[in-house]
Amino acid sequence: MLAVAALAAGLSGFSSSAFAQAKEQFFPLLAYRTGPYAPNGTPWANGKQDYLKMINARDGGINGVKITFEECETGYATDRGVECYERLKTRPGVTIFDPQATGITFALTEKVPTDKIPLITLGYGLSVAQDGMAFKWNFPLMGSYWTGADILIQHLGKKEGGLDKLKGKKITLVYHDSPFGKEPIPLLQERARMHGFDLQLLPVTAPGVDQKATWLQVRQSRPDYVLLWGWGVMNSTALKEAQATGYPRDKMYGVWWAGAEPDVKDVGEGAKGYNALALNTSGQDPKVIQDILKHVHAKGQGSGPKDEVGQVLYTRGAIISMLSVEAVRRAQERFGKGKVMTGEQVRWGMENLVLDQKRLDALGFTGVMQPLSTSCADHMGSFSARVQTWNGSKWSFSSDFIQADEQILKPMIKAGADKYLADKKMTRRAGADCQS
Repeated sequence: MLAVAALAAGLSGFSSSAFAQAKEQFFPLLAYRTGPYAPNGTPWANGKQDYLKMINARDGGINGVKITFEECETGYATDRGVECYERLKTRPGVTIFDPQATGITFALTEKVPTDKIPLITLGYGLSVAQDGMAFKWNFPLMGSYWTGADILIQHLGKKEGGLDKLKGKKITLVYHDSPFGKEPIPLLQERARMHGFDLQLLPVTAPGVDQKATWLQVRQSRPDYVLLWGWGVMNSTALKEAQATGYPRDKMYGVWWAGAEPDVKDVGEGAKGYNALALNTSGQDPKVIQDILKHVHAKGQGSGPKDEVGQVLYTRGAIISMLSVEAVRRAQERFGKGKVMTGEQVRWGMENLVLDQKRLDALGFTGVMQPLSTSCADHMGSFSARVQTWNGSKWSFSSDFIQADEQILKPMIKAGADKYLADKKMTRRAGADCQS
């Protein structure tokens, strides 16, 4: 009788465990809290994780489906990122991967169509992946490096009194010598051809702690503007070298990954006047940030220090998790409310996001980001950004939202996507696939 009771108890435990597992949506979290990129990667990772914790604590999950997650350390290395992906992709209820690095994104882009798991690459990754008819599983939401580069050139043209006034100017790109840093080059070359400015390309060997030779070249060539495509320690190093060589910081413009607190806080007054793109706001005023403080940090469950909550990269991490959660919620509307969604169903949800201002307000993201709407053809959903300027102690916006010029981008995206498909011996999606 004892044996039978034990067996029954074991079966009962198995059944409840299986049921619990069936009601869990798993979020794999690739991160890098070690190495030269840790100061930037850590708040990004904390924001992603804290938002998921908040949804569980405040809402009880997604329509009753509990969120589970596991973090895997990549150190920003592509091979380690692929290892993390291979280990986590088979977990029950796997949702979506945020590779958190362009190099890892390149490697996973070839794997996800077979595994049927979507990639969210907010503000990074392959610029041509905006073309959803060519890249069914990639979602470079809110912007790519082509949109970022285009917005910066438009902004510089406006400062000069018109894009035609860029003719004869010299613009230098100081970039991380990696897939990430090289990504904006085709767009900048196209804009240089159109407007007649001289484009100088200066690669910086990763991680970017030694840039003396680079900034000696900048001092010699005396460009009108420097675009900084850096990440991690490379950004603060560039600002210190610019200060040391006397290059005006107000002539420097960084991508949105070179415009966060870790990039400037150690430089302080030395970075005053430096500009960078911004995809989102920062600060602790938004309701979503207040909810994270209330439901997560007030209970001692925060992933990092409380004063980090609401910083630029932390908020961007929260946005990434919000978009992923909303993709699950959208998928549930079609495939079953309160059910665990498959990767393929989440992909459909990601492709059919409609986050207008009313929905953003309801989510607590008022003023944090622009409205976003995706489709089968457009996997980006929003392609505008603002310029922000460092005043020595904090960031403040110095431009209105600028929208990337689709007349320039669309032909480049289609040509680039077609070349990728040809190289990989792949074909575009049929129109009927959008309705499936």
